[in-house]
Parts: sequence; structure tokens; C-alpha cells
Amino acid sequence: MRKTIIVLLLLTSRAWAQQPDLSQYVNPLIGTQKMGHTYPGATVPFGSVQLSPDTDTIAMFTNGKYNPDMYKYCAGYNYDDKTIVGFSHTHFSGTGHSDLGDFLIMPTTGALQLNPGTKDHPENGFRSVFSHSTEVAKPDYYKVRLEDDNILAELTTTTRVGFHKYTFPKSDSAHIILDLMHGIYNYDDKNTWTFLRIENDTLVTGYRQTAGWARTRTVYFALSFSKPFTSYGNKNFKNPQYSGFWRRFNQSRNFPEIAGEQIRAYFDFKTNEGEAIMLKFALSPVSTANALENLRTETPGWNFEEVYQKGKAQWNSELSKIAITTKDPNEKINFYTAMYHAFISPTVYMDVNGSYKGLDQNVHQADGFTNYTTFSLWDTYRALHPLFTIVQPKRNNDMIRSMLAHYDQSAEGMLPIWSHYANENWCMSGYHSVAVIADAIIKGDTGINARKALDACVQTAHKGFYDGLDYYMKLGYVPEDKKGGTSVSTTLEFAFDDWCIAQLAKKLGDEKVYEEFNKRSQNWRNVYDNSIGFMRPRLSDGSFRKNFDVLSTNNQGFIEGNAWNFSLFVPQDPKGLIQSMGGNRRFVPHLDSLFTMHLPDHFFEETEDITREGIIGGYVHGNEPSHHVAYLYNYTDQPWKTQERIRMILKKQYGATPDGLGGNDDCGQMSAWYIFSSIGFYPVTPGSGEYQLGSPAVDKAVIQLENGKSFTIEARNQSDKNVYVQKVVLNGVELNRLYITQQDILKGGTLQFFMGSKPNKKRLPNS
Repeated sequence: MRKTIIVLLLLTSRAWAQQPDLSQYVNPLIGTQKMGHTYPGATVPFGSVQLSPDTDTIAMFTNGKYNPDMYKYCAGYNYDDKTIVGFSHTHFSGTGHSDLGDFLIMPTTGALQLNPGTKDHPENGFRSVFSHSTEVAKPDYYKVRLEDDNILAELTTTTRVGFHKYTFPKSDSAHIILDLMHGIYNYDDKNTWTFLRIENDTLVTGYRQTAGWARTRTVYFALSFSKPFTSYGNKNFKNPQYSGFWRRFNQSRNFPEIAGEQIRAYFDFKTNEGEAIMLKFALSPVSTANALENLRTETPGWNFEEVYQKGKAQWNSELSKIAITTKDPNEKINFYTAMYHAFISPTVYMDVNGSYKGLDQNVHQADGFTNYTTFSLWDTYRALHPLFTIVQPKRNNDMIRSMLAHYDQSAEGMLPIWSHYANENWCMSGYHSVAVIADAIIKGDTGINARKALDACVQTAHKGFYDGLDYYMKLGYVPEDKKGGTSVSTTLEFAFDDWCIAQLAKKLGDEKVYEEFNKRSQNWRNVYDNSIGFMRPRLSDGSFRKNFDVLSTNNQGFIEGNAWNFSLFVPQDPKGLIQSMGGNRRFVPHLDSLFTMHLPDHFFEETEDITREGIIGGYVHGNEPSHHVAYLYNYTDQPWKTQERIRMILKKQYGATPDGLGGNDDCGQMSAWYIFSSIGFYPVTPGSGEYQLGSPAVDKAVIQLENGKSFTIEARNQSDKNVYVQKVVLNGVELNRLYITQQDILKGGTLQFFMGSKPNKKRLPNS
């Protein structure tokens, strides 16, 4: 048995060595400036731990009002900052909000400071100046020199453990600070409780409870030091009115059990020149005992380099699922960074023993699947989950099983809307988990209980209390005077989700459900005002709202968008939309003008999720509702315009620099758009099993499928000038359609695009 294990380990290490090092093309700093909201720290694919530097402690509210500068810190890190506050263990990637930043660690020397200070005066706190010249960011590795105390910080992770390495100068007063107050999107009373227990001189356990975006969130931890600390202490920044008989103790210094709302702890060391102190910090959703088991299972030793190499190998394994060939080196950086961002979320949410905290706040066991959280479904149903059905079908299956577990545990009897850490935060609109579920089952995923899934979708879509659904079911739209602000976009999103339910019912042979939801899927027509050619807020008496601006993104009936963009959101019926808008003669110029018009800043200045960087003309690529729009030309008599628009968007909205993303990456959705569009097709209508053809920007892409087959895309003669498709050949047969199917891909084979500098106007639109 021992020989077998040794042989397997040798084979595994050789496999790592044989993998192409695609991680060298990943730049985690892309998107860390302006609107990308990504973080540059260490994480493994879909890891529970996202260990990364945070660069400020800005408050979410100032004088009782929302502080808009907070928006720059959704991921904790802002490239423009010159100081680092510390390194925390949980982050969202590219979201327009946050709730995390748990358990910040900061090494220091000299006089102990338990206040973080400010970016203008870092010397007044424990934060430190840093320079990008000493900063190294790679998949599952981050390094930077903290200049104030001349400490070299290095980070790596496993799925559930953050591994820190701090190389100190000689000091008799070295400290490692554990900040239990720190958080991203922080405000008074966000921390409801923290607990710390000193188990011995190298082991600390505890937990943190917060009330924020997730209103009932508890994270447990186990912290192990590579070297015993000489002393320790803490400061409670919010003393309780009543502390019982604990008041008889001096709990601030060398006292082994600490609890309170606002606590920062510290651990003292003496260090030699160049001495490294390492920390292993494990998280658990269930208990400190489980956190300790996670720590001992995933990081039994203290070999930092070995942990990093394993994480790097995990990334190379995932990145190699699509191998591209391109003449442009920046294309490779953009592509594999997009792959990296696409494989960060959703995140594993269970311990190594399979236990996790459910939506009912009880402990559950994941039976035969990995439980996931961080479901930013308003964003990711569009392209990220469809991408997973191709390159991550096993994970996607487990994600859907996690959604169904959420449904089982939900007091409301609903599938997730936007959920994380055993909480539903009800963010955004629609019920897009049904699109993810229907898309996977329709594409042939047999690992899901399809009947249960359909029942869960139907129940979710019948919950009248949710977001105007009662009015929607009664009137066929959400009325602006009853559920104002986002009534039109909500109607459009409900209608698409209903179409997905109808397709799932059709696949399962449930005619009654199919008829109900197929009819509901046409409700988009009820908010289309033919007199102006746009979707428009409608009142409960049936009339359209009089005061209406098709360009403004503020209070016009649309969430994070305007009528120009959202009026094109009918992915389930693009032909019906084109017909309603006057056919090709009127629709094509309308679509053209979206890309060529100028949208003045004042139309979106009050919508923080939309900035100038993410706009081309009036087309808002930096926000997801428009991601399918460029592909709508495929349904007209001018499909070549899809090809030129796609190539333009790829160049203008994605770059290999810290400000290279034109909008929030939103847990991988922006990146999934890039991946799909770069290789030549895109899922305009999740749930259809079809992908609309575009214009590939790489010369070749080979997709390694989980069924052992491969699907190769070749773009013959493509270049920055040759963006137009002359013909497409699938497995030797010329295609007479502008789409391919999931089954085309899963069968394996070769898709060839023959490119040229002028449009082939003889290619027909989708019939």
C-alpha cells in the first residue's frame, strides 16, 4: 500500500511538471483599478479563502449618508492607493458591493499600534506604505514589501487555508496583528460579535459574526503560528455596558479567552534578521473544530513553496481546459486572466468533512456533492454558467445541487437570488437560478433531479410577495406605480426566466407547466410601447408613464441601465422583438445607433455601476444586461455587423493593464463574455442549447471536455483587419446557420472560421 501511495505521488508530481505553465499569462492585477473591482491576492480555483491585501479602511457611511468613495473598495484593493492596511481572507471578485474582508492580518515592528491610521498619515497606525515595484501577483501567490517596517509579505492558499509568510528584520518588538473589526463595506454595528481563544502559544481559534449584506453570517477560524509568540493581548474598541463578572479579570493582556464586538488582537515575537514567521489561517462555516481539521488536512506541514506549487498546479489544470494560439501576446494575457477570473466564483462552502451551514442556520452534510456559495446569479446566468456547462460540467452540477439545497432550506420556498455564506441577500432582480438550472438540464446534464428542479423553479416563480410577482402574474407586467424603480427590467427578466421554465417543462413533457410559462414569457410585449419603439414603465391602470427619458439610467424603470439598452433584452424571442420594432428596416439602424451615439455623462452619473470606461456610444458593455446585444445582428439581414461589433468590443473593453476592464467583472461574467467571444461564439439565450457565432479573435482554441473529447476552433486568416466571416465549416461540412449547439461541442470535432477583410453578405441570418 505504501509503495502504491509513493508511486501515485510521483505520478502526480510528474503530471504537474508536464502541465503547460499557463499561469504565467495570468495577471491578477487586471481590474484592480477603476471599475474592475477584482483583487490581486492568492486563491485556488473556486477556493473558500481569497487572501488579498486591503488598501484602506474607508467607512461605508459618512454623517449617516452613503459614502460613494466606498465603491472603489468593493474588492478591498485599489491600485491607486499607496498603503496596505493588511491581508484579509475573504473577498468578492468584481462585484459592485461587498460584505467580506474577514480576519485581517498585519505584521509590524516597533511600538505597538492598534489603529490602522490613514492613507495620508500611515505612520499613525499599523498600515504600511508599499510600491508596485516590489509587488508580485500570480495565481495563488502574492508578494509585496511593507516598506515602513521592511517586512516582506508572501501569501498563498489552499481551498480553505490562507498561508502567510512574513520575513522580518531583526527586532525585539515584532508583532502580528489580528484585526477582527476590519471588513469591506464597513460601518458601525456591522460586527455583531467576535470571539478569540488562545489554545496554546502557537494556536488560536475563534469566530466572527456580522450583520450586513448577509444579515446573519458567522465565519469560524483556526490560526497556527510557525513560531511560539512570547506574549499577546487585545483591545476592545467598544466596551459593553454590562460585562458580568468577567470584569474581575484584566482581559487585555495574556488572557486566553476574549469576546466582544470590536476587537483587535496582537501577538508578540522576537526576530532575527531575515527570519520568516509563517501563519496558517483556516476558515470554516461550521465550527472552530472543523476549521482546525481543515487546517491539519490541507496544510499538515510548513512548506510554503510546496503549498504554492500545488495551488499553481491546480490553476494550470483549470486554465488548460482551453488552449489558445494567438500572435498577440496581450491576447494571451487577457484570455488566461479572464479564465482565472471565471474560475474564482462560486466558492466552495463546506469543510473537508462535508459539513456546511445551511440557509436555515443549521449544520448540513453535503451528500455526494460539493456545496458552493457566492451565487451572483443576475450576472452569471448569462455566460459564466453556460461556460461551465462546457468546461466545468461536474462543478456546475454541484452548484445546481447547492441551489436545490438552498431551496430545501429556504423558509420562503425559493431558489437563490443572490446568496452567500448561508444567507439570501435578495440583491438584484429576476429569479435567474432557474435559467442556470434549465440551461444545464436542457443541455443534457443527467446528474440533477430534473423533476425536483422543475418543481423548485415553478414554486419560485409563483411567490407573489417577491419583487412584484403578484402584480406580474395578475397583470402580465410589474406596474411602476405599485413596484416602482425597476418595474420594466424586472418584467423583462421575469419573462426570460419564465421562458427557461417553459423549456425545461417541455423537455420533461409537462404540458401544463409549459403552456403557463410559455405564455408568461411573452409578457415583455406588455411593457413595449410601440409608439416610441422602447420598453417603458406601465402603470396599474394600463397606461404608460408620461414622464420618461429613454437615455437616463436613474429612476426610469430599469435596474442599472436605460431604455436604449434594456429594450433589447428579449433573448428568448429576438425575432419577435425585431418584428415589433419594425423589422430589419428599422431595427438595424436602431441597433447601429446604439453603438455610434454619444451618451452624455449626466445620464448615468447617478448610477455607480456604469462609468464612461464601460460605454461604447450608448452601448453599456460594463454592465451585463447588454452582453447579448452585439449578437442580435445575427437575427437580421446584416449578420456581419455582429462580427465587427464583437471585435471592436474585445479591443475597447479588455486590456492587459490594471484598468483593463470597462466594468465590474461580477464574479466572472465579464470574463466569460471575453472567453466566449474570443473563440467565436456566445450563449445569447441560455436554455436554448445554442451559441450564436461571432468573430474569433484567436487563431486557434482547443477545448478539453470532461467526456474525454476535444473541440477545436480554428480561425483561418484572422487578423485585426480580417474580422469578417466568409464561411464556417463544422467537421468538414459548411454550416448554413449562424449558431452551433451544445451537442455539436460535446461530440468533439473542429469548427473552422474562414476570415476576410470584407463582409460576406451572402451568408443568411438565422431563420
